[in-house]
Amino acid sequence: MKSHSSPSPGQPDPASSEVCSTKEAASLLGVSHRTVQLWVEGGVLQAWKTAGGHRRILLSSVHRLVAQRNQAVTGGAAASSPAAPAAPSSARRIVMADDDATLLRLYELEISGWGLDAELIKARDGFDALIRIGEAKPDLLISDLNMPGMDGFRMVRTLRADPRYGKMAIIVISGLDRATIASMGLPSDIPVFSKPVRFPELRAKVEQILGTSERAMET
Repeated sequence: MKSHSSPSPGQPDPASSEVCSTKEAASLLGVSHRTVQLWVEGGVLQAWKTAGGHRRILLSSVHRLVAQRNQAVTGGAAASSPAAPAAPSSARRIVMADDDATLLRLYELEISGWGLDAELIKARDGFDALIRIGEAKPDLLISDLNMPGMDGFRMVRTLRADPRYGKMAIIVISGLDRATIASMGLPSDIPVFSKPVRFPELRAKVEQILGTSERAMET
């Protein structure tokens, strides 16, 4: 799987890099074409477009994601290694809420590769998120806003009105424009990331929040 098209400035040289198409990447990863596109847009897979408009994906980034997914499934323990110890009770918890199962899977795969001492908990809508939050008492909620049933706006209002969760950190990832979000009353202190999210920026914010949470627990 080689490509010999000229890359744009700052992109890897395809003549010296093993690359594959979106279809080939989907086959290697066992996911849909759309999922691969989401991973490319989110920066999970490194890719560029040829002069003819065809997307080329670095095989090294595909192989890295395969290894990351395998680690997530096995808990990071090799078959010949002793069983990994249970996560300590002090591990942070992150609830992720989105009605798009593909996006939830994307967030889980990406965040699980950041080396955080955190448990990732998925929720399919606002109601489900409130249940998970009540069970897990998370340090951070990462949520969409436009969801069926209880949307993100109502969920945030519910949480902020409860003294047990009023100070819980929240990050929003939404396809809504900023003016609409502001007009619907999302608190201004909640960071908002647009879809498709840029994971390096999201990671910096998550690490900042969890680092602050950790320091607070130590004092």
